[in-house]
Amino acid sequence: MTTHTKEQPEQKIDWSARFELIAAIVSGIFILAAWILSKNGTESFAITLYIIAFLIGGYAKAKEGIEETIKNKELNVEMLMIFAAIGSGIIGYWAEGAILIFIFAISGALETYTLNKSHKEISSLMEMQPEEAWLIGEDGNEHKVSTSSLSIGAVLLVKPGERIPVDGQVVSGITSIDMSAINGESIPVTKQENDELFAGTVNLSGAIRMTMTKPSSETLFQKIIAMVQNAQSEKSPSQQFIERFEGSYVKIVLTAVLIMMVLPHFVFGWDWTTTFYRAIVLLVVASPCALMAAIMPATLAAVSNGARRGVLFKGGVHLEHLSSLNAFAFDKTGTLTTGKPIVMDFIVREGTDSNEALALFAGVESMSNHPLAKAIIQYADQQQVLPERNLQIEDVPGYGIKAETDHGLIHIGNPKFVGVDLVETFQDGIATSLANEGKTVIFMKDEQGIVALAALKDTLRKEAVSSIKALQALGIRTVMLTGDNEKTAHAIAEEVGVDSYVAECLPEEKVIHLKKLLHEYKTVGMVGDGINDAPALATATSGIAMGEGTDVALETADVVLMQNDLNRLSYAIKLSRKMQRIVKQNVFFSIAVIAILIISNFMQVVDLPLGVIGHEGSTILVILNGLRMLNKIE
Repeated sequence: MTTHTKEQPEQKIDWSARFELIAAIVSGIFILAAWILSKNGTESFAITLYIIAFLIGGYAKAKEGIEETIKNKELNVEMLMIFAAIGSGIIGYWAEGAILIFIFAISGALETYTLNKSHKEISSLMEMQPEEAWLIGEDGNEHKVSTSSLSIGAVLLVKPGERIPVDGQVVSGITSIDMSAINGESIPVTKQENDELFAGTVNLSGAIRMTMTKPSSETLFQKIIAMVQNAQSEKSPSQQFIERFEGSYVKIVLTAVLIMMVLPHFVFGWDWTTTFYRAIVLLVVASPCALMAAIMPATLAAVSNGARRGVLFKGGVHLEHLSSLNAFAFDKTGTLTTGKPIVMDFIVREGTDSNEALALFAGVESMSNHPLAKAIIQYADQQQVLPERNLQIEDVPGYGIKAETDHGLIHIGNPKFVGVDLVETFQDGIATSLANEGKTVIFMKDEQGIVALAALKDTLRKEAVSSIKALQALGIRTVMLTGDNEKTAHAIAEEVGVDSYVAECLPEEKVIHLKKLLHEYKTVGMVGDGINDAPALATATSGIAMGEGTDVALETADVVLMQNDLNRLSYAIKLSRKMQRIVKQNVFFSIAVIAILIISNFMQVVDLPLGVIGHEGSTILVILNGLRMLNKIE
């Protein structure tokens, strides 16, 4: 039975499922009534009821089979079932033909149920997408308008309890935002002026004003919806092979049935009734319904499973690839680490007041937008130290900052800027020890020498170590590719526990090293978050992007971790491997059943009723086995 994914509203899919199920049940009632009447001797009326059961139960699949045949100009499994049912009636086996149609209708309804489950995440996401927003006009009043009519720069009012209508930034106000629709995190996040907002998230407490920064058609929410839709419509290589195989197989079966209608009579001496009967049984048992349903239901269920748990696959092919990965390459900053450095050590010259030195240090850095400068300002705030103000500074690109202060000329920057000799002698060369720990060290110098140093470090994600261990437990080699210097890379690699690392990688060098890994391990995944990771993500067997990553990384990757949780990597691998096991079980089981039934039919061991039950029963079992992919992977 061919599984078809159609892009259509959820309501229509629900109606289709109900129609198929109701038609199957009504067909079953007519079959039962006809069987009772046939036992009481009213054979002609019973046949009429069987024919009605044929028409009611077989309408949906017959319509689908005929439409697909006309469209593709090729016979399909649905047509085989129609021929088998008609053939059963011709030779007088009305009950068996009706039961074939009944079970076929039941399996079709079950197939549609699988599609419904796979489309559930799409419909729930779409319901979360606001269609209207409060636009603040030039007169200062709010007007309710359609989100599709808004343009970038529009100022909007979002009241407590409402969903954020578009992607944007807070202009004024402070509130708590429920971000679970985007990242699965149940704990609300505080948002204030200049903070980023995402469409579909919920404003929990205060009224805020926001400005729109992206068209409503390009919000992160829309990208998530598009990713899931594409994943459900894009077929895996295995499914594509099965569907290509279907047309040829149907022709082989029909040819074999035609031969079976003639050859046994002359070769084995069967009478014409037995010959024709066995040909019809062959038509039933040789139809590849179970084989056609072996892959798609399991794939759709797996994609749905991942989407519910923050792992978005852009297609069945990418889900299938994950199961075969032998190695994973990781970017460092923003992937294994948070990408936000913090001050780990602040050391001052003997006899110098630590708070005064920190106030001066933070005062100079407050004039810079560099991430390290922001980290120092944040550290001063944590220590409740106010930065000095009204300083005259001069930026020296690649080295640091000069500042004219009440304490004289101050230099803040790297060792070359403040003097390598001074750095090596400061506090018995402690800077070298800090650098060996993977920390970035910044120095402040006055006219007497080094006043203080700040050692900063990009901290690991809390789940980084456990996720690496989980992948290694699955037999996957882990490698870190980073642009950081050797000392920092070595320290982070030791801390996170990767098998190996490569330091000082430019974006193009990441691609070169990734190709080396592909040559060595054949299949390699790449995990990254930035624009510089996009080439490597595209080169890898499977590119995985962090959900907080750049748009380029999200668009280039094959899989997206929406919750930025690296532990989801091992979950995705387990999900893919389980899907592959289930697909193999389904394919082996369906082929085995077909082979056994064909041989049994030729030996005249299986009659039409048992052939119908064996054939359609195996199809239902295969679909039910595929639905196990909806369950959480342990």
